[in-house]
Amino acid sequence: MKNIRILFFFFVSSSLFFSQKIGVVDTNYILEKLPQYREAEKRLAAQIGAWEKKIQEMQEAYESKKSAFEAEKVLLVGNQIREREAVLDEMSAEIRKFINEKFGSSGEVMKLRSGLTKPFQDRIWNAVKTMVQKNGLGIVLDKSNNVSVLFLDRKYDYTDKVLDILTKVQKD
Repeated sequence: MKNIRILFFFFVSSSLFFSQKIGVVDTNYILEKLPQYREAEKRLAAQIGAWEKKIQEMQEAYESKKSAFEAEKVLLVGNQIREREAVLDEMSAEIRKFINEKFGSSGEVMKLRSGLTKPFQDRIWNAVKTMVQKNGLGIVLDKSNNVSVLFLDRKYDYTDKVLDILTKVQKD
């Protein structure tokens, strides 16, 4: 009797699951097709490049100072050695601090990227909601977020429909 209940529950739950229409969207593809997003990505890349250049300059200055210290070390006495080591330690700490401020887990790059993508994600979300309502979908997967889609019949891919909604909204 218990096995029959379990079998009945499985049958009912699976029939409910499979009765939903499923669609798939590729948000990375959509983002690549939006010129404003590409422009924002270029600005972000330029800012990252500027920060990387500054880090490189800081490291070159540190290496230069360190080489000079190593070359002069034999001529220096106790207090002078400690002062030069303190300067090198301070320079090294500044480099680490700058890298952490810009590229750390809560650094400016993460904040800028989040601020960059949020408006576009909101627009895509609204377009997906519109597309879901028009097509009566119950489930929408994003194949750009590491969802393993082994095979996808083109009729279930709604990426272009979402992109059409987005481009239509931009023109209005």
